[in-house]
Amino acid sequence: MAERKSDRWISLTQSVLLHAAVIGALAYGFYAYKKQAKPPPPPTLAIEGTVVDPKDLQPVQPKQAPLPKPPEPTPEPPPPPPEDTGPPSPSPEEIQKREQEEQQQKEQERKAEEERVAIEKKQAEEKEAADKRAREEAEKKRQQEQREAEQKRLADEKRKAEEKRKADEAKVREAQEAELRKSLEAEDRLNQLRNSGAMISWIQQIANRIQRAWLRPPSARPGIDCVVHVTQVPGGAVTSVKVGECNGDAAVRQSIEDAVLRASPLPPPPDPALFERDLDIHFRPTD
Repeated sequence: MAERKSDRWISLTQSVLLHAAVIGALAYGFYAYKKQAKPPPPPTLAIEGTVVDPKDLQPVQPKQAPLPKPPEPTPEPPPPPPEDTGPPSPSPEEIQKREQEEQQQKEQERKAEEERVAIEKKQAEEKEAADKRAREEAEKKRQQEQREAEQKRLADEKRKAEEKRKADEAKVREAQEAELRKSLEAEDRLNQLRNSGAMISWIQQIANRIQRAWLRPPSARPGIDCVVHVTQVPGGAVTSVKVGECNGDAAVRQSIEDAVLRASPLPPPPDPALFERDLDIHFRPTD
């Protein structure tokens, strides 16, 4: 099995640390020894003096000279630091393995980047889909509200139109009922007038005026009896005349029509309610 580059660097680092520890131990021992061999400080002389009795004085012992200081040991020189030969050259196997590791790392980075891009793309698509759904829901809601508003407007218009139609129908019905009542009242009054003989009297007045305006033709025979259809306007002016059933000849018919036109305007009725535009008058001239 080939030794990795990292293992060689670890071994080299451990060797350097071991040498540094040995050098540090030697230096500490030398420092401790030197500290113990240091001479004590010189005595301090007293300034004060005392008077004593010579009897009390003791014989002075001669002072011994200080012992000579032992010679200091010469420290051993520290071992030289290990020679920095630099990292060893990698073997072909290590180079191939390193290239494979780098290739694997690049492949992992590429896959990680692809996964990141795919995740971001998926998130963007999901966000776009959510935004689209939100817009569609908002549009559906707006359209629903618009339809409801339109339906409400149409319902209001239909209700108002129905109310107006009912009101108009009620007005028309009231007007028709009023007109009907008026017509019935007029008809009742007219019937009353007719039954009273006023209508007969008025028709007879018109027939008498026509007879006075009639010019008898030579072909006219006694006992003429003709029905004359007369149309007039208020005021009595005759607008048209036509002889219906008649026992006379054409000359008699024409003479009767001319007589009606000459009699215009016809006499008014005794009551305006008796007025009728179309009248059927029996023309029976007296001989």
